[in-house]
Amino acid sequence: MTEYKFETNCIQAGYKAESGEPQVLPIVQNTTYRYYNAPDVAALFDLESSDFMYTRLGSPTVNALEEKMAALEGGTAGIATSSGQAANLITMLNICEAGDHIIACANIYGGTHNLFGVTMKKMGIETTFIDQDISKEEIVALAKPNTKALFGESLGNPALTVLDFDKFSGAAREIGVPLIVDNTLASPALCQPLKHGADIVVHSTTKWSDGHATCVGGMIIEGGTFDWNKYADKYPGMVEPDESYHGIKYVEKFGKQAFCVKLRAQMLRDIGCTMAPMNAFLTFQGLDTLHLRMERHSENAMAVAKFLQQHPMVDWVKYPGLEDDDDHERQLKYMPKGASGVLCFGVKGGRAAGEDFLTHLELASIVVHVGDIRTSVLHPASTTHRQLSEEEQLAGGIRPELIRASIGCENLDDIIADFNQALNKVGK
Repeated sequence: MTEYKFETNCIQAGYKAESGEPQVLPIVQNTTYRYYNAPDVAALFDLESSDFMYTRLGSPTVNALEEKMAALEGGTAGIATSSGQAANLITMLNICEAGDHIIACANIYGGTHNLFGVTMKKMGIETTFIDQDISKEEIVALAKPNTKALFGESLGNPALTVLDFDKFSGAAREIGVPLIVDNTLASPALCQPLKHGADIVVHSTTKWSDGHATCVGGMIIEGGTFDWNKYADKYPGMVEPDESYHGIKYVEKFGKQAFCVKLRAQMLRDIGCTMAPMNAFLTFQGLDTLHLRMERHSENAMAVAKFLQQHPMVDWVKYPGLEDDDDHERQLKYMPKGASGVLCFGVKGGRAAGEDFLTHLELASIVVHVGDIRTSVLHPASTTHRQLSEEEQLAGGIRPELIRASIGCENLDDIIADFNQALNKVGK
């Protein structure tokens, strides 16, 4: 099979029409699939057949999206979910159970922080949150015999810190756990974590993957790199017989796709956090232009960041693409094609001034979202991260005055003019 470049895979991967078939991926809006004999259905339940049986476990439309995302990330398999949060949850439940422990960066999306620190804690899974700037030795020292995963974001949301993949992958290897990376804010157009030592990648496809704010979804991509057999005592569910599937041993039977097969066979079967075919179709269409959009988003965001640095009403700007940014060297190393479309800044005058700035915007939208073609802004401390204490917010890089801006694909002059007029009205 010909190996195509990233831009070509955005458009071509996941679906190829046969003679006389629709050129565009069809929406198979359906719950179940018809067969004509019992052995064919039995093969489905024995995981001997990759055909479809029930849309909770997969459909042609969803499967096409999974294959495209796996191709874009350079993975061996993908599993689509109903949301990014669902993707994070079942990824952890696929290898963790009550009594287990994970290590996660503190500066992650507030919803993920709450999922790990509150909801999964109720399930008996403990999380240690760390400053991602601590040394590899300090990370390893926090590991316990029951530690099952190391988790971080390639580009922190909204702290905009770039993960030190060399350090984190090295720590994961020493601990003997998979490195799981949320690549939502960077997107595979700008960063491919599997090439930098990650073992599993997760996404909220709601953001850049969809790109048009039309549908919620999530994705899990397996790298096929983690040696489950080496740590069989730590991950028995991956290597020992699954009695709920007639004693199948996932790694033995499915090799480098074992993690995703287990996700589908157990997590989607039992929890049912399935992506709807219509959402898969829309996300698939969005990925067609991912490479083009991320180039424009990054270019516009860089220009807006430089403008904000010079504005008298702006106290500080955080954007990894800026040469004086603390994460700039890591951005060049791990995200050389661009620093994505999200930036953060503080309006002089603190929290009240920041909130005042939002009220004067005309072009930019105030929405609980990032990652679509429209420029949008948000005040995380009072919205997306409000469930965290001020101490937890600061540990995650969320200052009280922080404004998160997702820079869209509109004309750059119009975006800058809108920010400029709003800043000039603050306090007046």
